[in-house]
Amino acid sequence: MPSLHDRTRLSAESIFSRMSRLAAQHGAVNLGQGFPSTPPPDFLLDAARRAVGTVDQYSPPIGLPALREAVAHDLGAEASQVVITCGATEAMFALAQTLYGPGDELIAFEPVFDIYRPQTVMVGATFVGVPLTLSAAGWQLDIDALRRAVTPRTRALIVNSPFNPTGSVLSLTELQEIANLARQHDFWLISDEVYDELYYAERPVSLRTLAPERTFTVGSAGKRLDATGWRIGWILTPQGVAPEVAGLHQWTTFCAPAPLQAAVAEALGTARTSGFYEALRSSYRARMETLAAGLRDLGAEVFTPQGTYFLTARLTGVNAERLVTEGGVAVIPLDAFYRTHAAPPEMLRLAFCKSQLEIEEALRRLGRFLGS
Repeated sequence: MPSLHDRTRLSAESIFSRMSRLAAQHGAVNLGQGFPSTPPPDFLLDAARRAVGTVDQYSPPIGLPALREAVAHDLGAEASQVVITCGATEAMFALAQTLYGPGDELIAFEPVFDIYRPQTVMVGATFVGVPLTLSAAGWQLDIDALRRAVTPRTRALIVNSPFNPTGSVLSLTELQEIANLARQHDFWLISDEVYDELYYAERPVSLRTLAPERTFTVGSAGKRLDATGWRIGWILTPQGVAPEVAGLHQWTTFCAPAPLQAAVAEALGTARTSGFYEALRSSYRARMETLAAGLRDLGAEVFTPQGTYFLTARLTGVNAERLVTEGGVAVIPLDAFYRTHAAPPEMLRLAFCKSQLEIEEALRRLGRFLGS
């Protein structure tokens, strides 16, 4: 029997799937995997009902024109720059296939979202992790460490702001440093902005506004519209290269689900004009504050996020595996987000995209677990 390819070593169950499986098995409150426990907005579901039975066949690989127009309107760009994908994960893989390969290096910041390294390896490139620093002030970019990581083989840099898992947001100064470095060494920039509407202070600056000629912006309807299972994502490309990205995308899933594309196209307009994003941020901020205050009461050091629906906390004596199986709460140990450097000790990532009742119950269970 022939052997499987070595890349199947990347196919082990992810920590997120494992924790969600254990949470279901043990009846735990799932603050691990980042999916909302509340339903999507009615205006999105109503749009989907109108689309099903009307928009049911293949769309062009580049995406439905209506959705490309809606995304372009939101991002202040042209529809000709937009490629629609099956979620942001596929968007990132389409860019990996487009931008780098054997002999190239891809830089990303650690703690790093889990898909970046496997996708880099799958296209034959080398992953280079640059660690963020952690202090009482929170998570910070070490620009000198980033400069040292750049080599003649650097082909692209992934920037994730707002940042999963830390919840941090890169400042204008930091983004300008990144843009200048990319121009100096002539590499691509991939800006993963799936949490662009989930911020709790000023709106984050988009990297594309500083280096539009070399920045690919990735977005997600799942994060914007509280519907992570819909798998509708997009790429905003520099001028003139969207057809090539769409051409590679056609050999994977060909196109994203057409009726869901149509529903999202309609819903993005509603979300933009109805105050939905403002209400969503307010709701998440309240849940974040509940979780952060409860964790501090339990003795945790909490690093307040500036965006996303995750926070990081240092909590002594908590083993994530025991917590889900014995304490009834699922979280993600932060070392799951490190590949080339050591994680700060006793750090956890917790998702607050759950109901207030679930968060309060998780805190009660965590208190009992720590007292046991």
